Amino acid sequence: MYRFLFSARWLGWLAMVVVLAAGCVALGRWQLDRREAVVEDIQRIVANYDAAPERYVPGENGFDDYDPSREWSPVTFVGTYDVANQVVVRNRPMNGQPGYEVLTPLRLDDGTAVIIDRGWLPIGNAEAGRPDEVPEPPAGQVEVTARTKPGEPAVNRGAPEGQVASIDLPALADRLDYPVQDAAYGLLALERPAASQTPLAAPKPSIDEGPHLSYSLQWFAFGVLAFVGLGYAARQQRRSDAEQDGTLPEQPVRRRRRPSSEEEEDAILDAQGIR
Repeated sequence: MYRFLFSARWLGWLAMVVVLAAGCVALGRWQLDRREAVVEDIQRIVANYDAAPERYVPGENGFDDYDPSREWSPVTFVGTYDVANQVVVRNRPMNGQPGYEVLTPLRLDDGTAVIIDRGWLPIGNAEAGRPDEVPEPPAGQVEVTARTKPGEPAVNRGAPEGQVASIDLPALADRLDYPVQDAAYGLLALERPAASQTPLAAPKPSIDEGPHLSYSLQWFAFGVLAFVGLGYAARQQRRSDAEQDGTLPEQPVRRRRRPSSEEEEDAILDAQGIR
């Protein structure tokens, strides 16, 4: 009855469905991997973002090495901002608006420095490609609490004087004539004393998992539906072949139930418009 399934045509359809289903499974697993990475990020945010700040201890909890489990952990440093070597990072949108982030080295008592991202500035109106004004950080010794963030890779894109294309920490360290902890940088959370004017603080990162789980289930469902569709097509082919061969079993004729006397009376009254 289903011997046609072993024909070259149907074997080709089966191979195509297998490939399609395998692709759906691969895409579903990819979405699950993306969800797993997002969940790990959320767990770090929940565990670290609002944790009590740690006092900086040289060689232990600074930015000279980077542990992914410490991302977003707040650390409190004491030092002096090096305003002369302050730079802004280009192409940093926030809430759909283009702008910049301000990076300022903070020189510490142990002779090293850390890079502090002091916040975001909108794109300027006075001169194209530059913010209108970069607020000055507090002068003199300052206590800075910053959250740990990994550096970014270098990008093959130029930038005007005083600007950089990414938070490439080794490249920033090469600009300076003193040692810089270049495994991570700090996203500003608090300054004491506070500056009279500050860039806009970065918003708290989202803890929404996104649609990755539902997307993965959809892809798995598509893979199953591919085989369901093949089975339906095979059933229709078998029915068509049976009709041509005259081997299709006759469908039993269902006899209509005779109406009752009450139903006949109601029909007569309806026809005469009495009811």
